[in-house]
Amino acid sequence: MHGSSLQYFPLAVPFILAFFLLVAVLLVLIEIGILRYAYEKIGIHRRYVLIVLGLSLFGSYVNIPIFELPAHSVISNKEVVFFGMRHIIPFVQEWPRTVIAINVGGAVVPIVISAYLVIKKRIYLRALAGVAIVAAFVHALAQPVPGLGIAVPTLVPPILAAVISLLISRRSAPPLAYVSGTMGTLIGADLLNLGSIQGLGAPIVSIGGAGTFDGVFLTGIIAVLLS
Repeated sequence: MHGSSLQYFPLAVPFILAFFLLVAVLLVLIEIGILRYAYEKIGIHRRYVLIVLGLSLFGSYVNIPIFELPAHSVISNKEVVFFGMRHIIPFVQEWPRTVIAINVGGAVVPIVISAYLVIKKRIYLRALAGVAIVAAFVHALAQPVPGLGIAVPTLVPPILAAVISLLISRRSAPPLAYVSGTMGTLIGADLLNLGSIQGLGAPIVSIGGAGTFDGVFLTGIIAVLLS
């Protein structure tokens, strides 16, 4: 398996088209101020909204390898369907191991933004509580999918994060919803399930990618708008 195989788009062709359609819709929403309003609610200046969205969306293509696990068997060059979404498993040859990677758009960007919000808004204990609660719920809902890794229902994390953030602190609900939703999803779905992935036959398990990217990305928008 070559290094280039680590970089692949995690969705099948119809969903790639839908993905770029979503990008176009998002750009329109930015023009009418909806997304700008959402990110301003959590403390991101309007001039950085496009940068954040671009890094999140196109960064979902980039996986940074962290370490490797020996795999019992590897599923290759197939599509895996989970909750109506078709995910692409890259084609590999003679690759008897599973690469653990971190996704730029689905993990690195949300981690950086969450750290910025926690420090700027001084919501340390509230964020800790929100992340812990969301992580517990998401962990209970996360499902190991052969060939893909760990996946979660797309709309559950943002709705859950919005409700919990409102219960913890209405004043800090928007940034708290973002932090709780994104970090809770990454921890509950991916990090707490690292011990379960070796037997799934996935050539690449990306933290914040594939089955959790859609949940993490939508959390950053829907949770804030709902809170």
